[in-house]
Amino acid sequence: MQHLFDEFFRAPAVERIYSDASCVQAMLDFEAALARAAARAGIIPASAVPAIAAKCRAEFIDLPALARAAASSGNLAIPLIKQLTALVAKDSSDAARSVHWGATSQDVIDTGAVLQLREALSAILADLDSLAESFAQLSHTHRKAVLAGRTWMQQALPTSFGFIAAGWLDALLRHRERLLALRKSALVLQFGGAVGTLAALGDRGIQVATFLAEDLRLELPALPWHSHRDRLAEAATVFGLLAGTLTKIARDISLHAQTEIQEILEPSGEGRGGSSTMPHKRNPVACAAILGATLRVPALVSTMLAAMDHPQQRALGSWHAEWETLPEIVRLTAGGLCHLAAVAPHLVIDARRMRENLEATRGLLFAEAVAMVLSEKLGRQTAHERVAAASRRAQSENRHLRDVLAAEKELAAALPTSELDRLFDPLHYLGSANSFIDRVLAAHHARRQNQAARG
Repeated sequence: MQHLFDEFFRAPAVERIYSDASCVQAMLDFEAALARAAARAGIIPASAVPAIAAKCRAEFIDLPALARAAASSGNLAIPLIKQLTALVAKDSSDAARSVHWGATSQDVIDTGAVLQLREALSAILADLDSLAESFAQLSHTHRKAVLAGRTWMQQALPTSFGFIAAGWLDALLRHRERLLALRKSALVLQFGGAVGTLAALGDRGIQVATFLAEDLRLELPALPWHSHRDRLAEAATVFGLLAGTLTKIARDISLHAQTEIQEILEPSGEGRGGSSTMPHKRNPVACAAILGATLRVPALVSTMLAAMDHPQQRALGSWHAEWETLPEIVRLTAGGLCHLAAVAPHLVIDARRMRENLEATRGLLFAEAVAMVLSEKLGRQTAHERVAAASRRAQSENRHLRDVLAAEKELAAALPTSELDRLFDPLHYLGSANSFIDRVLAAHHARRQNQAARG
C-alpha cells in the first residue's frame, strides 16, 4: 500500500522487503525450511514436507485476520502458525501435525527478521556502491577545485572539493565494511525452542539447527540468542552510523547551496526545488529528504539499545519494541542513501564560485601560510603576532591582507613579490590533499577490483 511520504523518505527496493506480505513470507520461509530440516533429521515424515512447503506462501495468508489476532496472541507467529496449519490440513491432516515442529514463536519472528535484513543489506550495498562511485568521480574530477575550508561555520584555510568528496568516499568505504561484517555477525539463525534448549527435539536439536541454517543460508551460532540481542543492536548501530554520515553529507551540500555561497547545487528541473510562492527558489530538496529520514534514526537506535534488556529466557515488551524499530531504522537509512545516490551524479559543482568565495575575507585565509614562512625568519611567536596584527588592520581598514603585508617594510623585505604570489595562490596551500585523495581513490579502486574478481 502506497503512503504519501514513501517517495520522500523511503527506498523502493527496501520498502518492498519490509511490506507486510514480505514480513509474513520471511516467517513462512522459516517454516518451510524447518520442515525440510526436520524431515532430513528423521524427526517428521519426508512426505509432510511438500504439503507444508506448498502452503508457505504469503498470498494464502489472511493478513487482516493475522493482524487482528496478533494483538491478543502477543505476537504474529502464533496466529500465523494457526493459519498455516489449517491450510496444510485441508490437503493433508497428517502433514498438518508436523507444522512448526520443535520451534517457538520467537524462532519464527527473529529468523524472519534476519532474512529480511539480509535482503535489505543487498539492496543497500548496491546503493552504497553507486554512491561511492559518484564520490570517486567527483573527487578525481574536482581535485583542483579550490574553495574555502570552513571551521566553526567560518572560512578557515583553502581546501579542494576533490578532498571533501574523498572524505565522503572514505567514510562510505568504512560503512561498507561494517555492513559486510553484519553478514557474519548478525545474519545468524535463531532456533532454540521454548527456552533455547531445543528440548522438544531430544538429542537431535543441533542436527536440525544445522540443517535449518544450511537451508536458509544463515550462520549457525554456538547457541540460540533469543534473550541476547547484541546482534540486532549491532545492526541498528551500524545503520545508525551510516545514517549519521548521510546526515553530515546532506548538511554539507545544503550549506554549500546557500544563496550567499552557491558552490554546490542540486540539479534543477521542472517542478524540482521550487516554492509555492517564490518563483526564484532552488531548494535542495534531496538534502531535505535525506535529513528528514536520517535525523530520526539515532533515537530509534537508542530504542534498540534499551531493548537489549531481555530478562530471563523471553522478554516482555523489550522483544516487542524491536519489531517495528529495527525495520524503521533500516528503511529510513535506506531512504536517505537512495536519495543521495540518485542526486550525487548530478550535483552542480561551481568551481568559479568557489574561487570567488575564497576572496570574501580579502586574503585572510592565507594568514597561516604567511605566518609559517615568516616563522623561519622571525620565529614562530613573533611571526604569529605580526601576521595577526596585519590581519586585524586589514579587517579594520577594509583592505586585502596582501596589500597590508606589502606596505610594511620589515615584512615586505622578508616577503618579496614572488613569495607573496605563491603564498596567496590557494593551490600552493593544499598540503597533502592530493596525496590523501590518491590514497582514498586507490582503496576504492582496489575494492572494486576485488569485488569484480569475486564475481
